[in-house]
Order: sequence, then C-alpha cells, then structure tokens
Amino acid sequence: MKTGYSLWLSVLKNLKKDGVGDSFLKRAIVIPDQHFPIHDQSAVNVVLQALELIKPDIFINLGDVGEWETVSAWRYKGKKLPPLEYQLPLIDEEIEQVNEGIDQFDVVLDKIGCVERYICAGNHDEWLTYGFVEKYPYMKDYTFRKACKFDERGYKYLSYNQPLKLGKVNFIHGAYATTYHAKKHLEAYGANIIYGHTHDIQRHTLTKLDSGTIGAWSMGCLKDMSAEKNKWLRGRLHNWNHAFGIVTWFDKPRGNFQVDTIEIVKGQATVWGEVING
Repeated sequence: MKTGYSLWLSVLKNLKKDGVGDSFLKRAIVIPDQHFPIHDQSAVNVVLQALELIKPDIFINLGDVGEWETVSAWRYKGKKLPPLEYQLPLIDEEIEQVNEGIDQFDVVLDKIGCVERYICAGNHDEWLTYGFVEKYPYMKDYTFRKACKFDERGYKYLSYNQPLKLGKVNFIHGAYATTYHAKKHLEAYGANIIYGHTHDIQRHTLTKLDSGTIGAWSMGCLKDMSAEKNKWLRGRLHNWNHAFGIVTWFDKPRGNFQVDTIEIVKGQATVWGEVING
C-alpha cells in the first residue's frame, strides 16, 4: 500500500491517466539552447528521461537548436569567402548533425504521444536563413525551417523572437543578454515571458497595483559549456547553467500557470521526487 509522499507522487503522475488532469491542467516541457552538435549529451539525456516521466501535452523548443558554425558570420570575418562548393559539404554535415539531435526529442515525443510541438527560432538558427540563404537565394531549401524539416516533424514554427502566447505566458528565444536580462525582458515586453538565449538561469517578477504580478524566466541551456568547445570566450569565465522548464497551466482560474525551472547539475536532476541520471 502506498502512503504519504509516495501516494502523492503516484497521484501526481497519473492525473491525466485518470481523466482528471484534462479537466484542469496542461503541462509543457520547455527546452533552451542546445547548439547541436556542440551540446551536452548528459543534459539532453536528462530531458529525454523527464519527457517520459512527465508525458507533457506540449513541447516547446526555445531555439538555437544548432550551433551553425559553418555559416557563422564570424567564421570568415576578415577573410575571403570560399567558393560555395567548398562550403556546402561542411554545411550539409552540420545540418545532418542538428537533425540527429532533434530526432532524439522527436522519438520520445512520438512514443509518449505529445503532438503539440513548437519551435521558436534562435539567433544562431537565423544565420542559416538570413546569413547563408540571403547570400545564395537559390539555396532556399537551406533555410533553418526547411533544413530541419520542422513542418514535416509537426512543429509550429515561430520566427526569431516572434512571441508564442499560451494562456497568460509568452515564449521567445530571447532578445537581451544584459547582466539583469530577466528584468530587461520583463520591462521591455511588459508580460509574462519565458526565454533562452543567455544560457543562464534568472527570474524577475514585477507587481503592479492594478494588473497584479508578472514574471520573466530564463531557462539556461543544454550546450557543452566547456572552455574547449567555447574558444570564442578566450578563457573568460561564464555563469551558464544546464536546465529546462516545466510549465503547468490551470483551468481554475483559466490561464494561470506555474513555472518550474529544473537545473541539471553535472548530468543529474530531480523531477517529481525522482533522481534522473543523464
């Protein structure tokens, strides 16, 4: 017989199975910057296991899915751009690697029956569309959206910082990277907002007399945070965190929501009382 905490945990996990959950809540898992193929596989593994545990209704990818080093404006800065026939094999290889990363999530999403999927394109993702394809307009199949097959995968596509509004909360890739970026996002957008981009975890709330409390949440990242894979930092220290988010919407009152930021520490996290090892 289950008692106490174990009983509560069992009820929480089975809300939707019992048909109760559909009447008063929905859940989403929100993932921040992956930067495939420069990702942290142990952090990604934690998310994959969390998806199977939570079985969310909604999956939201906040963008910077790929590193897109092959089309980065910095790659050939100050140098002569090589011929397209030299660039294409490198770009094709990175596209394949990014798709393999996305496949990891889609396999689990298909398994758990999560069909409501969103992709919020990031600034790195836009390098493919507005850096490469704008330069070579006849290469239109190389846009981020087409190269990663998001329409075929069943994702609703949102362009860079086009807000996705679900209930009383908005999702974007991220527009600011200041020291107090959560405060900056909240002041700029004036609404509840969840974003990635900065690679660290922050939260800022603001309460107004007439309209109540609103908040901004930064979700961290899933990329490889090592100095070796981020040589552009030139030895500078950073404050990045591996993390993802769980957002729960309540029907009573409709639209209210709860944000849980799950930090992943060296490939480990706790979700609903269970330790997940990536």
